[in-house]
Formats: sequence, structure tokens, C-alpha cells
Amino acid sequence: MPARFRPFGNNSFWGDCLYEMAVPKTHFLRQLKGLIDWEKLTRGLADCYKGGAEYGPFPYNPTTVLKMLLLSYLYKMSERQIEEYVSDSLAARYFLDLAAHEAVPDHSTLSVFKDRILKRKGPEMFERMFQEVVCVAIEKGIVFGKIQIVDATHTIADVNVKKDKERKDGGDKPRDGDAAWGVKGKKKVRTVDGKMVKVNNIFYGYKTHMSLNAESKIITSVAVTPGNKTDGQQFPELVQKDEQLRVEAKIYAGDKGYDDGDNHYLLKEKGKSSALCLNEYRTRLYPEGLWADIKASEDYQMGLRERYKIEQKNGEGKRWHGLDRCRYVGLAKYAVQSLMTAMTMNLKRMVLLLCGVSFRWSSRNLAKSLP
Repeated sequence: MPARFRPFGNNSFWGDCLYEMAVPKTHFLRQLKGLIDWEKLTRGLADCYKGGAEYGPFPYNPTTVLKMLLLSYLYKMSERQIEEYVSDSLAARYFLDLAAHEAVPDHSTLSVFKDRILKRKGPEMFERMFQEVVCVAIEKGIVFGKIQIVDATHTIADVNVKKDKERKDGGDKPRDGDAAWGVKGKKKVRTVDGKMVKVNNIFYGYKTHMSLNAESKIITSVAVTPGNKTDGQQFPELVQKDEQLRVEAKIYAGDKGYDDGDNHYLLKEKGKSSALCLNEYRTRLYPEGLWADIKASEDYQMGLRERYKIEQKNGEGKRWHGLDRCRYVGLAKYAVQSLMTAMTMNLKRMVLLLCGVSFRWSSRNLAKSLP
């Protein structure tokens, strides 16, 4: 018996006429809707429902729920806010295949949806969907260049650190036992005598490690860790995931956090050039030899010139899609947030490259996304 889901978009008095009039052909969500096969993207999710959705009350179609969750990342809204937004927006209803008069899934449906997938399939299911989007980009002819850039960005845990310390001092468990203290870059602070100095940027939370193709600006692989894990240790995993998707990069670029002998050796073994930024001590201590040759190579210089693109992408994820602070608690749910954010940014880029339509924030969207 096939899976059964709640019927949507049927028996509307207006049919599709209202959407044809109200949602322009060039609207971002109209283009996004037709960009990929959404049913194929969510294949296998029916297994997460009791009995494979073959009996019992009709559940929401996981395709509809995933697309609604995606909208919450696109517009940087909470799941409560996106419920209200979809109720008010004809373009969002059109994207979700809802008739104009139909009630939208409520925010609790989105929470149950995530929990159900994590329990039955784990965060790997969200990674499979992310990778499927990358494959669509490749299949549709988006040009992927020879340079990959790697970097990590940090996300603050959804924890009041002061209250959490009091909780732990009292013998209770921490609110988020997977989060950890870490250091990500430097920040400027003013001393008591008025001088500006640089200090370590200390945070409590997680890291998202990404590999980005410099030419297409498509994120090809993602790894998540607690905040105390070093960036360079995640490099082999990112390279491996790129290879699984047949991303044929010739050069890997990254900041000094990736300057590890093992990472340079890995690239050499795979026949790739290293543009992982060398720490100064390498060429100072060894002015001739391997490190000097790498630094003088054209591939090294070319890769370093492209590094700014992943910094822009990290800024986009934080500023416009909520990657600056955790939505949920725990590493598994942070993986959902990280992968959904990366998927959202990839879909934005794909609509621009394939359809010529860019995503634009309206004042209404911005007002709804404010805390």
C-alpha cells in the first residue's frame, strides 16, 4: 500500500487563477518551486512515519513540511513566525502547493517533523538532501571551477552561560551538553587605558565547517563539531565528501587554521595543489624547499585570492539566515540547522545562476525576522 498524505491544493474555488494573477512569473518562490524535483528530494521520508504512512490518520506530506521549514531559513524566521507568514503570503502558499483557503501546517508540525527524522534516520538524512541539491546543481550545468575554499564559522549556543553555570554548580545537567567553549579568530577590544588591542574571540557553541566552490559559489560539503574542535582536523572529511559528489577541484585554499602537514600531504597524495595559507614560521625556518615552493607557486597565489568568497558566504549565513545563533539544543539538531542553512544558500545561488532571479528581502520580511 502506498503512503497516504493529506490532500492539498484541491477543490479550491479560485483554482490556480489567483496565483497566476498574484504571483509574478519572475517571483523568487515561483522559480524555486520549479527548480528541482521536490518529491525526489524527500524520497524515503515516508519511512519516518508510523507504518510508513500507510495507515492511521493522514499525515502532512513531508515535501510540504520540508519546504515550509526551508522558508523559515530563507526568511530567517522562527517556526512560529513562518506559520504566520505562510498564512498571509500567496507566494508562500503557491510554493507549498496549498490552496488559498487551506490552513497551513502549524509550527509544532515542523518540530515533530525534525524530531521524527532525527529519531528514525539521524542527521544523515538532512545531509543526503543537502547533497542531492548539490547534485542537481551539477546536473543542470552550473560550472564548478578548479578551486575549493574551506573555512569554519561559529554559532553561539542557545544558552544563557551565567544561568547555565549556576545550574551546573547546583548539580543539574547543562542546558546543552554538546556545546563547548572555543576560539574563532580575533576581535578588537578597548583596554582600561583606552588602547585598542586584539584578543581571542571566545564563544560557547558549535562550528560549521564548509567547502565552497570558488567559481559557482555553491557549498559542496558541510561538517559540524562542538566549538572546541580545530578547523584543520575537519579538512580530510570535507575533501572526502567533495570527492563523493565528484567535485573535481584541483586546488584547495584555506586560512592558517588549515596549515597542517597532514593536510598538505593529503592534497599531494590526491594530486591536488595546496593553497592552505602557510604560517610565517614555515618559510622563515625553511627559506628553501617544500614550503617555499608551495608559497611561490601560481596555484597557491590563485587560491589565496579566492578566500574572501567563503568569508562572504559565512557572513551571509549569519546575517541573513540565522547561523549566528543556534535555533535548537544539541549537536544533532545543530547539524539540521547547519545543513538547512547551507541548502538554503545553495538554492538561492542556483535560482540566480539558472533562472536569473535573485532573492530580495522586503521590509515586511525583515520586520517579521526581527526578534
